[in-house]
Amino acid sequence: MFDVVVVGGGPSGATAAADLVRSGHTVAFIDRDGRIKPCGGAVPPRLIADFNIPDSQIVARIRTARMISPTQRQVDIPIENGYVGMVDREHFDEFLRIRAEAAGAERITGTFTKITRDDAGTHVHYRHKASGEDRVARCKLVIGADGARSNVAKAEVPGGDKIPYVIAYHEIIEAPAKTEHYDPMRCDVIYDGAISPDFYGWVFPHGAQASVGMGTGLDGVDLKKATADLRVASGLENCKTIRREGAPIPLRPMDRWDNGRDVVLAGDAAGVVAPSSGEGIYYAMVGGRVAATAAAACLTTGRVSDLKLARKLFMREHKQVFRVLGAMQNAYYRSDARRERFVSLCHDVDVQRLTFEAYMNKKLVKARPLAHLKIGVKNLAHLTGLVAQTRV
Repeated sequence: MFDVVVVGGGPSGATAAADLVRSGHTVAFIDRDGRIKPCGGAVPPRLIADFNIPDSQIVARIRTARMISPTQRQVDIPIENGYVGMVDREHFDEFLRIRAEAAGAERITGTFTKITRDDAGTHVHYRHKASGEDRVARCKLVIGADGARSNVAKAEVPGGDKIPYVIAYHEIIEAPAKTEHYDPMRCDVIYDGAISPDFYGWVFPHGAQASVGMGTGLDGVDLKKATADLRVASGLENCKTIRREGAPIPLRPMDRWDNGRDVVLAGDAAGVVAPSSGEGIYYAMVGGRVAATAAAACLTTGRVSDLKLARKLFMREHKQVFRVLGAMQNAYYRSDARRERFVSLCHDVDVQRLTFEAYMNKKLVKARPLAHLKIGVKNLAHLTGLVAQTRV
């Protein structure tokens, strides 16, 4: 019998598995293999430090972020005192799985099907990929880290079948050399309703490759056409396409992460993707870590209430950031007029510095009260329409 079976082998599941075996527990993780998450691939320096990511996984170091408005106004934001790292999920996720396996977790390649229980314990059923056989892993606890449409969450956790999400789609292309439109050291974020009517589009360099994509929560939007239009607008239409990927991205953390018995959720399954930015890798790995902490506590004390620690620990540190980002998304992503105003705000040096300090360190910056006051006044002026959309 395993102490814990982790369903999912992405950044969240692999992190949970590695943490648990390092704390002396027996762990298996079930990974479907062959699936690559569509993702811009941005990771902050804090992730690299907290999770001991080697330089070899960082395929690009971004020093500038360009915001582009619906009328094609552009503002370049320098990333001071650091960089935004870029990873390729095809290799980064596998690196994390190999690391968990090397630490002592048993890797199972297959597809989760269901959970059953009897007097002998909890049984995680899966279809073994190589043999096609239905097999069972017996355990004390389960961590569900199987994505935004988590089958573990749907079956086991109240509300797990109603996670709101957007669909993200991107194309990995061969990156050109630096051109008039493309810079391998710069991320472009496109706030244009013609590309995404409710989220944004992106061009993110990945070294020899680049990710070009967009997200939307609206039905009827042609994601492939929008991405093709974005490639034309970015001068990337003739670059070779390496692969195309799409997947749901959750919009907010679930109200409950455990079933009060033997299951706790982590990562996208728990809904931990940052509003507004759509940043997910860092929060997925933190979600895996707190789920591992909660599972270890439950195994030690025998109290199933300790599974609630996962959500408590996560929200204690990140709730305020998620609340601010959620308010920003609700205020500025609703129309092109609001998106135009948002890009105008991005011209403000204090907005630039506070935004990237918060991104790099994963906490709101409180040390500049006058800057916060000025930004608050500018926000109010734009949201009430007191100033022109293009006023910076």
